[in-house]
Amino acid sequence: MRAVVQRVSEARVSVDGQIVGEINKGLVVLLGISHDDGEKDIQYMADKIINLRIFEDENGKMNISLLDVGGELLIVSQFTLYGDCRKGKRPSYDKAARPDAAEKLYDKFVEYCKGYGIKVETGVFQAMMMVEIHNDGPVTLLLDSKKEF
Repeated sequence: MRAVVQRVSEARVSVDGQIVGEINKGLVVLLGISHDDGEKDIQYMADKIINLRIFEDENGKMNISLLDVGGELLIVSQFTLYGDCRKGKRPSYDKAARPDAAEKLYDKFVEYCKGYGIKVETGVFQAMMMVEIHNDGPVTLLLDSKKEF
C-alpha cells in the first residue's frame, strides 16, 4: 500500500462538477493499493498516517498529529501510485490491485480510519475526480507499507 500524504488547510474532491468530499484542516491521502496488500497493510498505513507528527505545536515545530489538532481526513483512491516508469514512456500498472480487490481494501482502510473518531471524507472509487488541495507548508510525504522507500 502506498500513500501520498499532504497536510492541508482545506481540500475537496469533485465528480462531474459536484463536491463529493470536503475537509478543512487535516490530511489528504492519495492511496494506492497493490495486489499483495492485506489487513496488516491497512492497519500499518492508517496508524502511521493518523499519528504522523506533522502539525506544528505552540513553538512552530512539527510535533503533533492529526488527532492532536482535531484534523480531518480526505482519502482518494490513486492506482497510479503503482505506475512503474522505469522502462519506456508508458507506465506499467502490474503491481496495482485489480479494481474489485482494491475497492474492498480501500473501503476497509476508510472504515479503519473512521474508527479513530475523526471526520473522514472520500472520493468516488474508479471515478474521474478533480481534487483541489490547499497544501499547508507545503508538507508532502510518501509512505509505503512494504517500506520500499
